[in-house]
Amino acid sequence: MSGLIDRIQDRTATADERMRVLGMAEADTDEVLDALSSETGRTTFRTLFDEPGTASELADRLDTSVQNVHYHLTNLQDADLVEPIDTIYSEKGNEMTVYGPANDPLVFVGDDDRRSVVETSLTQVVGGLGLLAAGSLLVQWGAERLVREGTAGGATGGPAGPAGEAAPSLFADGSLGYLVFEVFEPGLLFFASCLIVAAVVAVGFRDS
Repeated sequence: MSGLIDRIQDRTATADERMRVLGMAEADTDEVLDALSSETGRTTFRTLFDEPGTASELADRLDTSVQNVHYHLTNLQDADLVEPIDTIYSEKGNEMTVYGPANDPLVFVGDDDRRSVVETSLTQVVGGLGLLAAGSLLVQWGAERLVREGTAGGATGGPAGPAGEAAPSLFADGSLGYLVFEVFEPGLLFFASCLIVAAVVAVGFRDS
């Protein structure tokens, strides 16, 4: 059971991973590979993507000693793979550092001459995905607003059908509107459709 200090402390800090491209001939690459050469080092790095944590929390997750985790965290931090993102306090009032991943994605390039090209390409991809995600959120917001207005319109009464019955709602069960707005997420559909179109265009350019 968590103590009082654990319950009242703000644990909303999240890692801000940065893209990192490394040439195989760089000295930094050796440090990264050395830090990830150990299975415990890789597991420590991987688990921080699930949730940032202190050395003691990571030791509990990995079922190992705090000293062992500290050793690998030091190696990972020296290689700029993890970084402190927050500070909390134990029940005894001891200051504890919360660690999170520093890099994602982490890309190794064999040809140093191609490094700048890879960095530019990845930056464009990440930026494009960001714009696409923003567009998807906008589509989702517009769709939800349409749903609310359609529902409100149906509640206040619409055109009457035969014998004074209300006209079928756009969002009646089994209707196209119901499938689009209730079963599927419009924003997700927009995002997936754009990715498919982009993939088809990319394949076309590659084969041409």
